Amino acid sequence: MARSAGEFDSWYADRIESPVADELVRRVLGLPPDLQSTSLLGGAGLDEVVAALDLRTGQVLVDLACGRGGYGLEIARRSGCRVVGIDFSAVAIEHARRRARALGLADRADFRVGELTATGLSTASADAVLVVDSIQFAEPLPDALRECRRVVRPGGRVLVTCWEAVDADDERLSPRLRQLDLGRQLPRAGFVDVEVADRPVWRLAEQALWQEALTIDAGDDPAMRSMQDEAQRVLATFDRLRRVLATARVPHSAPASLP
Repeated sequence: MARSAGEFDSWYADRIESPVADELVRRVLGLPPDLQSTSLLGGAGLDEVVAALDLRTGQVLVDLACGRGGYGLEIARRSGCRVVGIDFSAVAIEHARRRARALGLADRADFRVGELTATGLSTASADAVLVVDSIQFAEPLPDALRECRRVVRPGGRVLVTCWEAVDADDERLSPRLRQLDLGRQLPRAGFVDVEVADRPVWRLAEQALWQEALTIDAGDDPAMRSMQDEAQRVLATFDRLRRVLATARVPHSAPASLP
């Protein structure tokens, strides 16, 4: 079932008011102390993403489905690049703008409301696109991958972190996750040099996060209660998913979009 922007607005509003949830995620996943994450990419994964993107001062990164902007802002801080964050939650976007100002990065950060399938950005306007743990929400998925390709300049890169089913026919898993097969889907969207690599160490960190979340007294904290509900769902099917990092490139000589 699709999740609406309104649902995510409420989820982000709860998370913003929950220092317990943020502290737990940063500590267990090994994230920088001022990075506000709403995904599950940990510190080691972030280091790997920064290295793979290999961005330089003045280049443009599109952080697609950016949430509160934590990853894009951290990458901008480390690399000197400019970040354009897109998310369909107006609450998340407003918070990302506030964080950019607080971190002194407002001159290199632009956060806008938009969709995975319709960013509103110009063709070939970015050096790279990053999608952290959100590509499964795209409807339809092929349109989101084509949109990534459209906004990246020839020779630019796309990086996607997500989960894929060990068995795509396993009906115990969400249809959103069962649809993912980036090794096939990225080439169909026009990308080349596609690599999809398992990251089991990231998965172990996630397991530790979910397990510790269940030990905390959530009290009247709606974000922690939501995290505990999600922990129970995730741990019930934990071994049926694999954690992946997908990287790909837009061909140097190809047109900016496919027919």
